[in-house]
Amino acid sequence: MTSLTGVIISRQNQAYIYGLATVLLWSTVGVAFKLALRQLDIFQLVFYATLFATLILLGVAWFRGSFHTLRDQFASHWKITLISGCINPVLYYLILFAAYDRLPAQVVQPINYTWAIVLTFLSIFFLGQRITRADFVAAFVCYAGVVVIAMQGQFPSAQSFQTAGLSVADESAVVGLLLAIVSTFIWATYWIINVRDQREPSVAVCLNFIVALPVSFLACLIFSSPAVSSLDELIGAVYIGFAEMAIAFLLWSKALRMAENTSKVSNLVFISPFISLVLIHLILGESIHSTTYIGLSLIVGGLLYQQYSSVSQQN
Repeated sequence: MTSLTGVIISRQNQAYIYGLATVLLWSTVGVAFKLALRQLDIFQLVFYATLFATLILLGVAWFRGSFHTLRDQFASHWKITLISGCINPVLYYLILFAAYDRLPAQVVQPINYTWAIVLTFLSIFFLGQRITRADFVAAFVCYAGVVVIAMQGQFPSAQSFQTAGLSVADESAVVGLLLAIVSTFIWATYWIINVRDQREPSVAVCLNFIVALPVSFLACLIFSSPAVSSLDELIGAVYIGFAEMAIAFLLWSKALRMAENTSKVSNLVFISPFISLVLIHLILGESIHSTTYIGLSLIVGGLLYQQYSSVSQQN
């Protein structure tokens, strides 16, 4: 237990505090992505968000006294650092931002949560894990939710059911939908690569971002330009680098380390998409379709079913 201003807080409750803080940050990123993309293109946004996140992570490493270990850690783990850094943040966020650039936030954000289902199926091939009937059921329910969300308020009928509610003629929307799904595969692949990484998480992610910074700069230089007309354009990138890429990761890692029951803390993540929809409506002005609520409920329900089935099997 820890005393804080005279109040005794258990480790589990501290974990809940860190977890809720993370959830609140995650709930804002869909809005932040859309607002930032009004000022910067995807290459500029990835570069500047990576830059600010790297500075924050280096500052945290210095504060924790692990700054001096970065060079040795890179020397002994350079292969996984290079691969992981190119995947996250560079490739993952380029794909994710491209999806947000083409679709309403209420479509991309819920789809992003299906990465856990993708991780389960990729683990069969790369980690040799066994898949259960519950995993298949969860996958079916989650992707049914994706289809419903893609309808964007158009329930299937002989006239309206065209590519899950998205007109075939609307190439940008179809590409955006595919990109949103691809981003879940990239994120799941990132976690599979790092599942056996024994380094302290904050050190590992700091090294990933150090590697990613010159890569993201080069991509921005080739496909766009790092030049911006005013510093105001960087506000969104600063927030994304701070909230999404750096601080949220550190808070979530802290929550899981403090937790006496990690499954209870992990369940907090399911609050985030619903809070996010409220913010998307209030700040971005998107009219939230009934299909979005139904689809999101299916996705969250499928993930919760998979999680509780896994826990019951272990017990």
